[in-house]
Amino acid sequence: MNLTISVDDDLLAKAREMARRQGTSVQEVIREHLVEYVGERSREDVAKELVERLRNTTGRSGGRKIHREEAYEGRVPR
Repeated sequence: MNLTISVDDDLLAKAREMARRQGTSVQEVIREHLVEYVGERSREDVAKELVERLRNTTGRSGGRKIHREEAYEGRVPR
């Protein structure tokens, strides 16, 4: 079955870029979220996917190591 949705152009562009970096498509991401939404995936499958995503992402640091002092700099009163 086909589904047509409307989304903001900027949002779709960001989603496409993120999906490309993850080696998938926006269509597949939406399909996966719908499966999760209706509860057809086991918790084990979701946990495995999360671990895999965490292993394959560099986060916002771009792969740079962040030291504890740097991470809390300006956040904790001395």
